Amino acid sequence: MLKLRLQRTGRKKKPTYRVVVIEHSRRRDGRPVEYLGYYNPLTKKSYFNVEKIKKWLACGAKPSPTVFSLLSKSKIINN
Repeated sequence: MLKLRLQRTGRKKKPTYRVVVIEHSRRRDGRPVEYLGYYNPLTKKSYFNVEKIKKWLACGAKPSPTVFSLLSKSKIINN
């Protein structure tokens, strides 16, 4: 099963995250299928490739609760 998850990048105590499509059984920082955007929790900046996200959701990928919240706040998906 494919999931939309956050993959941590950045330095110690300065996290940034990539939004990725990854197999649900892989580890958090494993090799993803595709990169879909990024999120910086310190500055609250984010970028999402809306076309690719909608394509993967249509193919059956499920977002994690955190990614679902981010996409809802960005009005990409409806509650």
